[in-house]
Amino acid sequence: MLCQSCEKRQATTHIKTIVNGELKEFMLCPECAGKLGYGSFFSSFGPDLDRLYGGFMDSYTPQVTGKRCPFCGSSFEDIANSGRVGCARCYEIFEDELMPSLQRIHGRTTHTGKLAASAGEAVKVQSEIDACRRELENAIKTQEFEKAARLRDKIRELEKKAAEQGEE
Repeated sequence: MLCQSCEKRQATTHIKTIVNGELKEFMLCPECAGKLGYGSFFSSFGPDLDRLYGGFMDSYTPQVTGKRCPFCGSSFEDIANSGRVGCARCYEIFEDELMPSLQRIHGRTTHTGKLAASAGEAVKVQSEIDACRRELENAIKTQEFEKAARLRDKIRELEKKAAEQGEE
C-alpha cells in the first residue's frame, strides 16, 4: 500500500487516532511518519501519546550495536524501526536489547502458548516437564506437599520417557 500522505513510497506505519469518538486510520511511509512526529516503535509512540503518558518513553533509546542477524540480516535498529523481528533467531542474537521491551509490552519473556502440531514428541514431553516444574514450585510455595509429591513423581516419569525417546 502506498503512503496516504506522499503517495510515492511504501507505507509501513499504521496510525490509528480517535478524536471525539471518531476513529481515523492512516498508512504512512517512514519519512512522512517521521515528519508528523511518529518515531520508531521502541523510541516513541507519537507526540500525543507521549504527552499523555508524561514522556515515559523518553528514557528509552534503542542501542545501535552494528551487529546483524547472520540468518536474516536484520539489525536491532531495523527491528526497532519496524516493530517486527526479522526471524526466530533474532530473539537469540538481540536478546539483551529485546528482552526489556518484551517484558514491558507482554508482561513476560517466555512463550506460554500452544505448541505447533508438527512439534516432535520430545518437544511436547519437555514442555510438559517444564509446566509440571512450574506447578511444583507453586505447590511448594503454598505448602501443598501432597500435590508436590505427585508432581515430583510425574516429572520423574516424564524425564524417564524423554530419556527413552532420546535413545531411539
